[in-house]
Amino acid sequence: MKEVALSPALSQRMGDGRVWYPRIKRLLDVGLSLVGLALGAPLLLFFGALIRLESKGPVFYKQVRAGLDGKPFIILKLRSMVVRAESNGQQWAVKDDVRATRVGRFIRKTKIDELPQLINVLRGEMSIVGPRPERPALIVSFSREVAGFKERLRVKPGLTGWAQVHGGYELSPAEKLRFDLYYIRHQSLGLDLRIIGKTFGVLIGGKGSW
Repeated sequence: MKEVALSPALSQRMGDGRVWYPRIKRLLDVGLSLVGLALGAPLLLFFGALIRLESKGPVFYKQVRAGLDGKPFIILKLRSMVVRAESNGQQWAVKDDVRATRVGRFIRKTKIDELPQLINVLRGEMSIVGPRPERPALIVSFSREVAGFKERLRVKPGLTGWAQVHGGYELSPAEKLRFDLYYIRHQSLGLDLRIIGKTFGVLIGGKGSW
């Protein structure tokens, strides 16, 4: 796995500078992840079985994403697309993606496919709240079109984020960057809790983008 090259400025952290904030954020990550995995285990088993019944292939989907400071890690998801969905090259996820299976369309809409990422949170590769992690190659590509796109890598990526509760799949990379930079510059426990609260509203309303 190859790291995304960062400029020296990207090594500087932004947001809430209080010493206690990263510690409280990590405790929140671990606590919510453990609760989420315990409550979500029946859903993982049920939809995992449906995925295997509908199409051949693995239940879980693994993909390289860029984490904090561009360091790569393997993200975990329930498989929502047909096997070899990217045989013609990497593509950015869009609404009503034709590559999604019938079960996949449901678990993507309800965000059930993201539940395994709680394991990534427990490992410390992700946080509950932060910019959504993207593939290294797409970050390089978007950076050529959107100035400052790599600045999303200044913080640990998240399961949900400020961009996810403010838009859907129709958001462009530039629009997502604007929301992500707002979060990076204003990080705080209060903002994290606000985003977590709004995320439940997004899940109930069936809107938002992951």
